[in-house]
Amino acid sequence: MAQIINWGIIGLGNVALEFANAFKDSNNAKLLGISSNNKNKIQKFMEKFNINKDYCFNKYEDLLNCEDIDIIYIALPNSMHKEWIEKSIEKKKNILIEKPAFMSLMETEIIKKKIQNGNFFFSESFIYRYTPQIFKVLELLRNNTIGKPISMVSNYGSNILTKKNIFGFRKKKKININNRLHSKKLGGGAILDLGCYPVSLSILIASMVSKINYDKINVLNKIKEIGSTEVDINSYAKLEFENGFMSEINASFSKEIGKETVIRGTDGVMRIMNPWQVEPSTIILEGKINKKIKVECVNNIFLYEINTISKNILEGKTKPDFPGLSIEEIIGGTTVLDKWLN
Repeated sequence: MAQIINWGIIGLGNVALEFANAFKDSNNAKLLGISSNNKNKIQKFMEKFNINKDYCFNKYEDLLNCEDIDIIYIALPNSMHKEWIEKSIEKKKNILIEKPAFMSLMETEIIKKKIQNGNFFFSESFIYRYTPQIFKVLELLRNNTIGKPISMVSNYGSNILTKKNIFGFRKKKKININNRLHSKKLGGGAILDLGCYPVSLSILIASMVSKINYDKINVLNKIKEIGSTEVDINSYAKLEFENGFMSEINASFSKEIGKETVIRGTDGVMRIMNPWQVEPSTIILEGKINKKIKVECVNNIFLYEINTISKNILEGKTKPDFPGLSIEEIIGGTTVLDKWLN
C-alpha cells in the first residue's frame, strides 16, 4: 500500500464538508472519491476540493466498487448506517462511520462478528477522541491531578432556532420534520445526536478507574421530552458504572445549557469548557491544584482523526490507537444509548 491513504466519502452533508476541508493539511491522506444522490452536492465538492470526475459517483455502490479507495467515511443519516456498513464490509473496505454508529443494540448483533473476524479497519467518528485536549485530560487523570475520578456532569445543548447556537448550525425558522435532527425516520433526536458524546466520554473516564463491564452500566432517572416531530428534544440520564463511577448527562436541542463537562475526583475538580468542538479549549483545575490550562489545536480538528486513522491503516491495524474507539467500546456506547432511548 502506498504511503498515502485514499479516502472516499458517502453522503455529502455539512459534516462531510467540514471533514473534506481537513484533507488539504494532511501529509498521509487524500480525498480521492465522493458519492451522493444529490448531483448539485457532487458538483460543489468536485469543484471545491478538485476531485477528479472519474471518482465522483451518483450511486454509493459505485464508490464502494472503486478499487483505488482505501477507506470509506460514511456520513449518511443515522438510519442508513447499518446498511452501508454492511455493504462496505462486503466490499472489504476499511470503514469510518459517523457517530452514532448504530441506532440500536439490535443492529450490532450480526455486524459485530463480521467486524471482529474481519481484516479491515473499523471505527466510529468521535473527533474529540483524537485532539490534543483529550490527551491532556487523560494525562492529568493519570497523574492523579484530581485524584481518583468519582463522578462527571456533562451538558451539551442549545436552541437550534436561535441565530448563534453552539453547534454552528444555521438558524432555522421552524422545525423541519425532514431534517435529520428532527426526523424519527432518519434517527434524529437529542440523545442520538448530542447525548452520544457525553456517553462516549463517560465510558472513557470510567475506564480510567477500572475495566468496564458495558452490560452492567445502569441508566437511571431517565427524562425525555418529546417534541412535535416525535423525537426527543431535551433529555437527561444518570449513568451508574459497576466500579462506582457516576455520570449525569443533559442533551438538548431547545435549551441553552452549554457544552461544559465537570469531572470530580477525590482531590479536586476538572472543568473542560468545550469538550467536543475544541476551538481552542480551556481546562480548569480546582482543589489540590488550581490552574487554568489552554490547549491549542488546529482550526479543523478532523485533521487529527484523519491523520491518526490513515497512519493506523498504513500500519496494518484494524482499530485506532487509544483513545480511538474499538468495536467493543462502540457497542458498549450503543448499549448505553439503547437503554437511555428505551
